[in-house]
Amino acid sequence: MSRWKFVGRSDELNRLLSAVTGVTGRGLFFSGSAGIGKSRLLREGVAALPTDRYAIWSIAASATTAALPFGGLVQVLPAEQPQGLSPAGILRWALDVLQQQAAGRRIVLAIDDAHLLDPPSAALVHLVARAENAIVVGTLRDGEQIPLPIRALWTDDLVDQTELTPMPPAETAGLLAAILDGPVDAGSADRLGQLSAGNPLLLRELVHAANGSAELKRTYGIWKWTGRLELAPNLTDLIDTRVGQLTDGVRAVLELVAFGEPLGLHLLNQAADPVDVETAEERGLITVVPHDRRTNVRLAHPLYGEVMRRRCPVSRTRRLQARLAELIEQVGKRRRDDLLRVAVWRLDSGTAQDPALLLDAAVQAFTRYDVPLATRLARAALDADGGSDAAELLATILMFADRPEEALDVLDAAAPDAGDERRLCRWLTVRGMVSYWGLSRESTVEEIAARAEQLNDSADRARVHAFEAIMRLHRLDTSTALRLSQAVLDRPAASVAARELARCTIAYLQAARGQLRRSGTAIVQVQAEAARWRTDMPYLQLALELARGTRLTLTGDLTAIDAIAADEFADLAGAGDFRLGTGYLAVLQAYAARMRGLSDAALRTSLGACAVLATSRVYAGLAQAERAQAAALRGDAAQATEAMAEADRTHAPGMAVLYPWLEQARGAVLAAAGDLPGAVKQLGELVDRLRADGFHGHEVHVLHDLVRLDQAGAPVGPTCSDGSRRTVAQRLAELSEQVDGVLPPLLARHARAAVTDSAEELLGVADAYAALELTVYAAEATAMALHRLRRQRPAAAGAARERLAALLGRCDLIRTPALHVGAPVLTEREWQVARLAADGATSRAIAERLFLSARTVENHLQRVYAKLGVTGRAELWAALRTIPGHEGGEAG
Repeated sequence: MSRWKFVGRSDELNRLLSAVTGVTGRGLFFSGSAGIGKSRLLREGVAALPTDRYAIWSIAASATTAALPFGGLVQVLPAEQPQGLSPAGILRWALDVLQQQAAGRRIVLAIDDAHLLDPPSAALVHLVARAENAIVVGTLRDGEQIPLPIRALWTDDLVDQTELTPMPPAETAGLLAAILDGPVDAGSADRLGQLSAGNPLLLRELVHAANGSAELKRTYGIWKWTGRLELAPNLTDLIDTRVGQLTDGVRAVLELVAFGEPLGLHLLNQAADPVDVETAEERGLITVVPHDRRTNVRLAHPLYGEVMRRRCPVSRTRRLQARLAELIEQVGKRRRDDLLRVAVWRLDSGTAQDPALLLDAAVQAFTRYDVPLATRLARAALDADGGSDAAELLATILMFADRPEEALDVLDAAAPDAGDERRLCRWLTVRGMVSYWGLSRESTVEEIAARAEQLNDSADRARVHAFEAIMRLHRLDTSTALRLSQAVLDRPAASVAARELARCTIAYLQAARGQLRRSGTAIVQVQAEAARWRTDMPYLQLALELARGTRLTLTGDLTAIDAIAADEFADLAGAGDFRLGTGYLAVLQAYAARMRGLSDAALRTSLGACAVLATSRVYAGLAQAERAQAAALRGDAAQATEAMAEADRTHAPGMAVLYPWLEQARGAVLAAAGDLPGAVKQLGELVDRLRADGFHGHEVHVLHDLVRLDQAGAPVGPTCSDGSRRTVAQRLAELSEQVDGVLPPLLARHARAAVTDSAEELLGVADAYAALELTVYAAEATAMALHRLRRQRPAAAGAARERLAALLGRCDLIRTPALHVGAPVLTEREWQVARLAADGATSRAIAERLFLSARTVENHLQRVYAKLGVTGRAELWAALRTIPGHEGGEAG
């Protein structure tokens, strides 16, 4: 674990520096709770000030010096003070000492924990703040008594005071990455951020405790927290200091809230003395928050609950949980949450006797995609003689917890009688799901199809056929999948869940075939019925997301992908450890980042997806393929090759329908490794396969990859009757009239412009890509235009060069063959000279820095100008930005 780095707080840091360096002469004090980061912010701000312009004194007040006159300024003032001076005289003397030591520089007095200053020191701080050539900055802790001279600083308008709020989630994730020296899984970052409530000190202690107990694990470079909290001594000491001494009554209040939050105020007042409730609120230990028509009570900090629950004796814990369940049951389970809360309290207190309650709660937990809680409740329901329904639910949940073997054991122990068709139908579908997706047994499809024919009830057969259809889709038996799905939709007796599962199968096929409008309509229909299918089949959401995600990636709608990642399912899946959901959504997010040229985020997010899906047999190969694409975009051939090998190793045969993504990634990996002929051959063969399968939605994108490799005029596809073959551009033009959306015509236009060598048309295509946020495509089209302009009309290349520089400026590191084609190649020395000249250095300064003569520098510059097609230094910066590797290292 690395040293604690300073992360985030850029706005606050800038405000502090502006206060010191500005002309207003007003200082700034940050107030906030302990550990919120006040002291570190003050130190970072002061450290950034140049000592040749500012005379800086940093003071850390403490309780040990608070009783000593000028004890707070002992680091500043001389040890010997003049005798016989009045208190006012001593203050003037102290100020004179600071002015003399400043020697004309502006005085900066930085006081950490100013509330602990002794009275004379506080008075001197106030006097310094009034001086013309001085500024006072500092920190204060919330809830502490502040000396009157310090309080007068803002009442006299000498300083501004601002509250330092908890770190937002993005900065918390950044701090975690800095502490652990590597990126952190988004779900883990969210949970740790919530537990610490954005407090950096508590966050660090949480991480230290988790890392020391192996609760933090690193997979594919991404840190993931198991969710088990270890309370190390340092952490409990911090919490104890905040909580303070508790009476028995207040402790009872905190324990009830710790086990029951959010707890209605009226219920808490029934279970505890209202006076103790008021005392806990006055001391800042609980918060009372109106919510809808209920007033809820929560602990003031999430870690208070962790400490209270850990320290509560087992017998009292069980009594409190049973009491909480009784309170809700007495008033009636009015809210949907109440059922789940009562079931958990009954289970934890050992008073759960109703299997129906446990089963209903398990269903509710699973509909929220809380896999660990749903597993626990379903197992308890089965143990309480919940019967076949409990067994089927538990097996389903275990499948999505990546425990298929255990799921199969549960199902086989609860096999139904041959005459019970309803049970047999549900048992067949759950067992088929576990066997096919959990254990990758492709023979499951034929087995389930044969058993379906034994069912007499039309609704039961429809349910089994809906499952069979999506299995056949995934193994690429698309015609049968479509026929079965349509038959389910045509069957009036089919349940809502069966119909919408079948509709998801159709929606996916429509997207892959380029029927994107029809696919979108089907997806909207499935979403509209969600309230009716979610309780019966919560995992149908995965089929919906796969169809929706496929459609959006093929349409290039990055904004809609962003919306998916921000909707309720993403939050629930992340909080509930529903890995297939969070993993697939991370793949989509990585794709969107890659299309925008944000290669850092693309690689980081795809690695996160690989980590989440490492034990999955469904989307692991897809995640690795997206990682390969992200690495290839950066020109990292080694990582791209490694990821592609992992994709091949982890890809499940039963998910053959995902082959377009894997094979397209393979082409990108070959290109990144410099094997352009191999990449062209790979993509050409993929085009033929997609054409044969009718996957025209995918085909247009692979054809466009060939355009990006400067193959727009290359032959592709079968031989025509006249003995010729269509070119890539011609096939794209043909498909642009068949595949829905604004993107296919744009891809065809790109190919046509490349074939006709039209720089102006390529620039127009680039503008259209940029409007869709497809920044990588926009940069590549602009680079193609620039290459042609350098050949055709060198004088007109300047504007294109500026446009390419601006596009690449929006991106992280990207190195693609299209950006390299025609790009000038500079030697290492030419790079050094050109970069320094672009930064404004004179030839003499460059010569001195590189130990060259001024004439040699000028000779290098002339060669650089000739290679780049520029006339002088003013155009250098933009010209260098258009070359992959412009930040250093490789140039071509």
